[in-house]
Amino acid sequence: MPFGADLPKDMRSRPQRRGPRMNSRIPVLIEWDRRSGAQHRESGFTRVVNPNGCLLVSQVEPELKQHLRVTNVCTRRTADALVVWKGSQRSDGWDVGVELQTTDFDFWGVEL
Repeated sequence: MPFGADLPKDMRSRPQRRGPRMNSRIPVLIEWDRRSGAQHRESGFTRVVNPNGCLLVSQVEPELKQHLRVTNVCTRRTADALVVWKGSQRSDGWDVGVELQTTDFDFWGVEL
């Protein structure tokens, strides 16, 4: 039997991750435009980072496919991002999967 043949079909067909991940709590500033046109701005933090994005925590639930501007408070670098996944709300905020639209391998300031 080939490796992985005993996994459920949906797991076998999932695309592989594009890069290494690292558990890391990095303070970020998150900005986006609300439907009303008003700009939302808040402090948040990451739970997991990789060269292409992160799992961040937001106090406000953004929409899927919402365009964000994420600023790494430590490095002061800013990147455009897209919400690609929303998890559940925890006591410290919403888990949000974000894909960076511009890949800068030094964006997080950690060695991945």
